[in-house]
Amino acid sequence: MVRYELALPEMELDEEPILVTLWLVQRGGRVWQGDPIVEVASGSVVVDLPSPGDGVLTEILVAEDEPVRVGQTLAVIEAED
Repeated sequence: MVRYELALPEMELDEEPILVTLWLVQRGGRVWQGDPIVEVASGSVVVDLPSPGDGVLTEILVAEDEPVRVGQTLAVIEAED
């Protein structure tokens, strides 16, 4: 089993906090590498974060409207070998 963790990358956003605003894929949903799966926002800037690999979104670790920090794991994607 291959496990990918989607973490909040370093972004050049001037405002704090950074919030998860919308999950575009729900738990159990199939994703492919590069597909947007979650929106995060800081002030008026909204960024879609892409899936780091192909698989199934097995865990969502941060709810919508919760603040997140750089490096924090937001979700887990698992794939068969």
